[in-house]
Amino acid sequence: MDSALLKVDEEKARHVKRVKLRELNATMDVQVELSRLDSSLKRHTGLIKRMRQSLGTDHRDQIIKDIDSLSLEKYIDEIAGATLEGIARCKTEKDVWSAVEVISALHRRFPAAFTPPLISSLSTALAAPSRAALSALPPEQREKEDSARVSRQRPLLRVCSELALVGIITDGRKRSGGEWIMKVLRELLSNDPTLSSLPLLSIFLKSYSRPYLGLTPPQSKQISAEAEPGTLSSATTNATQAEFPTLLHEGEELVEQEIRDRFKRMCEGYFDSVSKKLTIEHKRLQDQDRRNHEAYIRSGEIFEDRQQAYEKMTKGYEKLLASCQTLSELLYLPMPSLPTVSQKSDSIQIGANAVSGDDEDPLANSGGKWEDEEERRFFEDIQDLKDFVPKSVLGIESDEKEDKEVAEEREKAEKEKADAEAKKLEEELEGLKLDGDPMNGRKDGTAEVEMREEEPDGTITPTPTSPTKASSPPLSPQLAPQGPSQLLTALLARLPDATNRVMIDQAAIDFAFLNSKAARKRLIKFLGAVPKNRTDLLPHYARLVATLNRYMPDIGAELVALLDEEFRYLQRKKNVVKELAEVRLKNMLFLSNLTKFRVVPSHLVLHMFKVCLDDFSGTNVENISMLLEGCGRFLLRSDETRERFGTMLELMRRKQSMQHFDQRQILLLENAYYQCNPPERTPRQLKERTPLELFIRHLIYDVLAKKTIDKVLKLLRKLDWDDPIVQRALHKVFTKPWKIKYGNINLLAMLTYDLQRYHPAFAISVVDQVLEDIRRGLEQNVYSTNQRRVAAIKYLGELYIYRLLGSVLVFDTLWSLVTFGHPEGHPLPRQPCPMDMPNDFFRVRLVCVLLDTVGMCFDRGTQKRKLDNFLVFFQYYVLCKEDLPMDVDFMLSDSIEAIRPKMTMYKTVEEAAVAVDDMFNAALQNAGLSTGEDSGEDSDEEGERPQQQDEEDDDTTGQESSNEDRTPSPDPVIVLSTQEHLGPSEEAEAEFEKELAKIITDSSAESRKVDKKAAWWDSAVLGPNLRKKRADEGDVDAGGDNNPDGNSVMQFTVITKRGSKQQGRHLLVPAESALAVHTRSAQLQDKVEQQHLKRLVLDYEQREEAEEMKALEVRNRTGAIKIRYVG
Repeated sequence: MDSALLKVDEEKARHVKRVKLRELNATMDVQVELSRLDSSLKRHTGLIKRMRQSLGTDHRDQIIKDIDSLSLEKYIDEIAGATLEGIARCKTEKDVWSAVEVISALHRRFPAAFTPPLISSLSTALAAPSRAALSALPPEQREKEDSARVSRQRPLLRVCSELALVGIITDGRKRSGGEWIMKVLRELLSNDPTLSSLPLLSIFLKSYSRPYLGLTPPQSKQISAEAEPGTLSSATTNATQAEFPTLLHEGEELVEQEIRDRFKRMCEGYFDSVSKKLTIEHKRLQDQDRRNHEAYIRSGEIFEDRQQAYEKMTKGYEKLLASCQTLSELLYLPMPSLPTVSQKSDSIQIGANAVSGDDEDPLANSGGKWEDEEERRFFEDIQDLKDFVPKSVLGIESDEKEDKEVAEEREKAEKEKADAEAKKLEEELEGLKLDGDPMNGRKDGTAEVEMREEEPDGTITPTPTSPTKASSPPLSPQLAPQGPSQLLTALLARLPDATNRVMIDQAAIDFAFLNSKAARKRLIKFLGAVPKNRTDLLPHYARLVATLNRYMPDIGAELVALLDEEFRYLQRKKNVVKELAEVRLKNMLFLSNLTKFRVVPSHLVLHMFKVCLDDFSGTNVENISMLLEGCGRFLLRSDETRERFGTMLELMRRKQSMQHFDQRQILLLENAYYQCNPPERTPRQLKERTPLELFIRHLIYDVLAKKTIDKVLKLLRKLDWDDPIVQRALHKVFTKPWKIKYGNINLLAMLTYDLQRYHPAFAISVVDQVLEDIRRGLEQNVYSTNQRRVAAIKYLGELYIYRLLGSVLVFDTLWSLVTFGHPEGHPLPRQPCPMDMPNDFFRVRLVCVLLDTVGMCFDRGTQKRKLDNFLVFFQYYVLCKEDLPMDVDFMLSDSIEAIRPKMTMYKTVEEAAVAVDDMFNAALQNAGLSTGEDSGEDSDEEGERPQQQDEEDDDTTGQESSNEDRTPSPDPVIVLSTQEHLGPSEEAEAEFEKELAKIITDSSAESRKVDKKAAWWDSAVLGPNLRKKRADEGDVDAGGDNNPDGNSVMQFTVITKRGSKQQGRHLLVPAESALAVHTRSAQLQDKVEQQHLKRLVLDYEQREEAEEMKALEVRNRTGAIKIRYVG
C-alpha cells in the first residue's frame, strides 16, 4: 500500500515537470541578441565534445549555459550528431531528463534547423534490423548483434518517449507524439521473430506505462486467471480508482485517450503472443526432456550434441520466461498456465513411447520406427553434400523442371505398382479364407517370380542418367598432386575401416570430389562385393549410399538392382542351404539397411517379402525372419507401407498357423514378429503418494547436496513429527540408501546425525532397520539385491563415522559377513554353503566396502588389535573360496593397502589357518583362559586355580593332538564353563560397588571427627633439607637392617619443631617391636594395593576385549575357535 502510494506521488511529480517543460517548449519566445553571442571556434568545439561525451547531469548546467551564450548557427548538424551520441550514454532517469532539457533548449532556439534532423536521426537509430542481414549471420554472431542493438536503443527509446511527452516529437499540431512512439515499438516488435527486442518494451513500460497506456498500480496482484487479456488492464484500472484518487483529468493527460487505448491493446496483444510462444517452448522443452530421459534409460548416456541442444533450449526458455514474467507484472496481466507433466516416470518405457490416448493408433503405443534415439539419428540425420562440396562438382545446375517431371513419373509408377500389390494381397487373403489351401499361393508365387525374372531390371527401379557436368569434376586443391584413380583406390581401401558415422560421412565427401561415371561404377562393384563375414559394415555402407544417392541416383539404383539380382539367384538356389547361408544373410541385411535409408523402393522390398511368403518353407523362413528383424519395424510404422505390410504380416501369421515348422523355425518367426510388432503393454501402474510424501522424497532424492543439507534439515524439522504418516514416510526414505546417489549416502548419514539431537528414537529405528536389512541380505543372498546390499553396508559405515552406532556393531557386522551361514560359524576350504558358496565373492566386496568406509578409524588401541585379528581371519575366509576374479582381487588388495599397508598377506590356507590359531590363542591368553600368567583378578582367587590348571592341561593336550592329526571341527576339549569367569558377575559387581560406597562414607565421616592439630604428625611431610640429608646418609628402606651390633633394627626419623623450623633425628627401633611390625605390614599392604591398582589399569583394555570375545563366542555357539585344516 505504501509503495503504491509512493509510486503515485512520483508519477505526479514527473507529470508536473513534463507539463512545465511542454508549456515552455510551446511558447517558443526565445529572443537572443546575436551581437552578444559568442562565435569562437574553441568554445563551440568544446561544447560539441562535451555533448558527445554525455548529456547527463554532470554536463547539463555547462551545456545549457553554452547553448544560451553561443551562436551555434554554423554547427547545427554537428550538434545534432553529438546529441545522438550523448543520448546513448544516458543510463539513469536523471540523465535522461537532463538530455531532454538540453534538447528542449536547442529546440527552442532552432525549431526548424535542429529538431527535424534530430528526429530523423532518432527514427533511423530506433529502426528494426534487417531480417536478411540477420539471417546471413551465424546464431552466435546474431545473438551478439541483437544484444548490442538493444543496448544502443534502450537510452534512445527513453529519451524519445520523454520528447514525445514534452512536445518536441509530435504527431501533428496540438497533438502529442504517442503515435510516433507506438509506431517505433510496433516496428521493433513485429520484425523480431526471436523476441530480442522484448527488453526494450519492458524498459518502456517500467517508466511510461502510466502516461502512454493509462495503467496505475492495482489494488492487489491476485488477478483472476479467467479474465481475458484484452480486458484485464481496464479491470485493474477500474479497481484502483476505488482506492487511489484519479491522478489526472482527461484534460491534463499528455497523451490522447485514443492513443492510450490503442497502445494498451497493442501491448496486451503482444503479451498474448509472447504467452503463446512461451507455452509452445515449454512443451518443446518438456518433450525434449522426456526424449532425453528415454534415451538415457535405453543407452545409459545422453550424447554431447543432444545435451548441448537441450542446454541451449533451456537457456532460451528461461530467458523468455523471465521476460514474460516482467511483462505480466508491468501490464498487470496473469501469467499463462504452463502444462506440467503428470509424472516423470510415465516416459520410462524401454522401447516404447509414453502412453497415449485410446483414440490413437495402437501401433504408436509400442514405439516409433526406431528403437532408440541413436538409431534414429543414424538413419535420418544424413548430411547434405552441397554444404561441403561445391555445386559445380555435384552437378546440380540442371533444369529443375526436368527433375520434377522425372520425380512425378517415378511416384506415379510406384503408386500404380503399390495399388496392384495391395489388390493382389487382398485377393489372396479372401482365397485363404475360403479354402485355406496354402499350396495355391505357392504356385502363384512361383509363377510370379518367373514373370518378374523375365522382366528387365530397369522397369523395377528407373535409373535416371547422371548429369553430364559431373563426369569430369575439378580436383580439390589438396587432391591435385595425385591422380583420381589412385585417390579412389585409397578411398576404397579405407572403407572397411570406416565403422562410425564420422568416418563414413567423410568418405562420402571425399568421393564427391572424385565423382565420375567410372568412379561410381567402381564404387558400386566394391559395395556389391562385401565380404560375407563383414556384415557389420553393411549399415555404414548403406549410409554412404544414402548420402551419395541424393546427387548421384545411379549409385543407389544400380546397387539395388545388383542386390535384387542376387536375391533372385538365391531364390533359384533354395536347395543349397549351408553353402549360401552367409550370402543370404548379407543380402537380407544390406537390403534391410538400404530400406531404412529409403534407397530401396518400398514396393520392391514388399515384393521380396511376398516372394518369400509365397514359398513359405525352407530358407525363405530365415529370409522372412531376417527381413522382419532388419526393417520390419520401419515398414510397419511408416505411413506409406503400414497398411500393405500389416496385411502381409497377417497373411504370414495365418500361414504359420496352418503349416508345420520345426522348433527352430517357430522360434525364429516368433522372435522376428514380436521384434517388429511387440505386443501391447498395459501402462505401468504408478504408486499413489501423498503430497507430503512426494515433498519428502523430493528433498532427499533431488534437493539433498552438500550446499543444501542445512536447508533440507530445516525443512525436515518443520514437519509434523507427531504424525505417524510423516514418521513412516521419513523412515522409508532414510532406510533405503540405494535409492539415492551413491555419493550422497554420507549426506544421508549426516542428516540422520543432525536429526538425532531432536528425535533420538528416529535415529535408533534407522540404525535398527539398516542392520536388519544387512542381516536379511545375508539370509536371502539374492543376486538382484546386491546393489541394495552394497548401499546398506556403505550407509552403515557412514552412520558409524557420524557416531550413530558404536564400533561393537561394526565388528559384529564384519564377523557376521565372514561367518554367517557356515557350520558352527567356521568357513571351511572349498566346502559348499547354501548361503555363501565358494564361487560367490559378494561378501568379500561387502567387507571391502565397509573397510574402505570405516577402516581408517581403527588405527590405535583396542580397536586396532580387533581389526588386525579380523583381517587375519578375513584372509583365511578369502583363501577358503575359489580363486578370486581380477576385479575382486584388486578391490581386496586396495582396501587392505589403504588401512594396513605393512600387513603380511598369506598365500595358502595352511598359513592362514595357523595364523588364525595363533590369533585366537593370544586372544584367549589375554582373556585369562589359556596357559600363561593369570589376570590380576584371578591371582587373589586361590580356590579357582586347580580348576583352571586342569583346563590348561586339557588345552595343552588338545593342541598336541591337533598338531598330529587335524580334524575338520573344533576339539570339544575347550570347556565353556570357564566363560563364566571371564569377568565378575553382576551380583559381584553390585556387592563391590556397595562396599566401596560404604568405605568412602565411613572414611569421610571419621576424617571430620579427627582433630587436625592433634594428628599433625599423621600428615607430616619431611622438609627438603631432611629428605636430602636422609638420602645422603643412605636411608634404608622400611625393611629390616642390621646395625653394627648385629641386631635387626628399623630406622625411623623423628621430626621435632622449634618455632617454624623442623628438625629430624634418626631413631633405631628393634624389628621385633610392635611399632616396627605394624609399620612393616602397613607398607607391604600399601605396596600390594598399588601393584593391584596398576595391574587393573593396565589390564582394562584386555578385560574389555575379553568380554567382547565372550559375546562373539556365545553368538557362534562354541568356545574358543580353532581352525583345523584337513590336509
